[in-house]
Amino acid sequence: MAKETGKAFDLTLFRRVMAFTRPYRATFLGTAFAAILLTAFAVVTPMLLREIIDNAIKVQDQPYLLNLCLAMLGVLIGQVVCQLLFTYYANWLGESVIRDMRVKLFRRMLGFRMEYYNKSSIGVLVTRAVADMQRIGEIFSQGFFMIVADLLKMLAASAVMLIWNWRLALIVFAILPIILYATRVFQKKMKSAFAEVRAQVSRLNSFVQERLTGMKIVQLFNREATESRKFRDINKKHQDAWLKTVWYNSFFFPIAEIVTSIAIGLVAWYGGLQNISNIQTENMGIIFGFILLIEMLFRPLRQIADKFNTLQMGMVAAGRVFGILDTESRIEDAGTLNLDHVEGAIEFKDVHFSYVPDEEVLHGISFSVQPGEKVAIVGATGAGKSTIINLLNRFYDIQSGEIRIDGTNIREYQLASLRGNIAVVLQDVFLFADTIGNNITLQDPEIPQEDIESAARAIGVHEFISSLPGGYSYNVKERGSMLSSGQRQLIAFLRAYMRNPGILVLDEATSSVDTYTEQLIQKATEKVTEGRTSIIIAHRLATVKKVDKILVMDAGHIVETGTHKELLKKKGYYSKLYEAQFMAEEELA
Repeated sequence: MAKETGKAFDLTLFRRVMAFTRPYRATFLGTAFAAILLTAFAVVTPMLLREIIDNAIKVQDQPYLLNLCLAMLGVLIGQVVCQLLFTYYANWLGESVIRDMRVKLFRRMLGFRMEYYNKSSIGVLVTRAVADMQRIGEIFSQGFFMIVADLLKMLAASAVMLIWNWRLALIVFAILPIILYATRVFQKKMKSAFAEVRAQVSRLNSFVQERLTGMKIVQLFNREATESRKFRDINKKHQDAWLKTVWYNSFFFPIAEIVTSIAIGLVAWYGGLQNISNIQTENMGIIFGFILLIEMLFRPLRQIADKFNTLQMGMVAAGRVFGILDTESRIEDAGTLNLDHVEGAIEFKDVHFSYVPDEEVLHGISFSVQPGEKVAIVGATGAGKSTIINLLNRFYDIQSGEIRIDGTNIREYQLASLRGNIAVVLQDVFLFADTIGNNITLQDPEIPQEDIESAARAIGVHEFISSLPGGYSYNVKERGSMLSSGQRQLIAFLRAYMRNPGILVLDEATSSVDTYTEQLIQKATEKVTEGRTSIIIAHRLATVKKVDKILVMDAGHIVETGTHKELLKKKGYYSKLYEAQFMAEEELA
């Protein structure tokens, strides 16, 4: 796991980022070459100005003056073209790198264990894949190449100054430490201010997201005025944090301008004094050239703090992204067998499992399901029912024991092949912000519309879907918010049915739907379980009367096994559960 080192510049991390530029080596070198050309054009301009003043105007050579002005025009055009190419391709390179990194990151996250997502903040992962990636892109567009270009200009300007007049150059260099010190102080202050800004932005985003998500609770409990006051306080702190950055800028840039003006004034005074007193018969062109060179030297210094801060923030973001890329949280996929045809025999043999070390959830459970058999698993909340689903799909790996499908350990099957033959309908149905058709097929282009409608008719949901505006093209919005919980459940049944799985797992959810929708779900259940091995996680015991076998779980143990009638006759744990639930329903009625 990569860590934030706190270094201003982490060379190892920088090399990892630069490794992503290898496919774009030509663009990288071209951008670097454009930076060199920009430096050359910038230095040529004061040289031409000196030549114009000293050797064209002074001797009144009009043709030479015209040629020099045309040369300056050519330099200007070349500078504009190089600047355009430099800016475009530096940004293009940055966007290309973060595109590749984002794809690699997303592929990495697709393979993580469910355990990783249970322990991680989804908001943080989204930030890593979106905002942090943009910060990495700025390493190229506003950080590294800009800093290199500015340093080249500063070195070139310093060299020309020393060659032209070392005394004037020393005057400029004597002023340089002042702006260097001011820049360093500004950089430290801005780093602290931006850290506070990021903290306040994060707090503001979190507050708004949480209140919008829980708006029903806010309104039900008349919390509007209270939440509004809290928001004003948070927003005020956010404003104050940003104003602090404005305050530092308001101080630094005028100081930088004053120091630059002092340097220009001293050069003009000393250079002019030399000419007037004939102490040094230097040409006036050098003084004008020095003024341009001072701007070349001091202007990058005023901006380099911000650019270095951008580079540093990009490196911090890269460290966070590489932290996820370096995370080892994958289910081992070493199986070689392809589960082509599923008979549907399932066997759990002395299976032990714990989500947290030394806190077992399943304590050596064993059971078997015959091909085509319908088995229900019942028990109180926390008994371990849903854990069995997770283990069957290898969302988690067991600590000991064995799980077999058709007589073969599930570890020996290819992971994609295993999961491709097991369809799960969860109680909490997740739908994407897309059309009903795409939520059914999960955007599989090989499934024609005719097959979708035929399957919908088979399980009795075609009429319901057709009644919606746009039918199968109806957009259900985020998490299927435009549909009721029962309607989302019906879509999930159809999605599972379309896969034609060998094994079907149903996490039943009929307790919170109306009678008509419950009838549709019951019909869909009968159709999708027909002729295939089915495991039903039952919350309402009245719905499992017709299954072939019921497994009764309590605290990670299978305490009873049998049919509905057999278990009632035993007058054991199942009988007590059934009676308690039946009496509760009678009281509600």
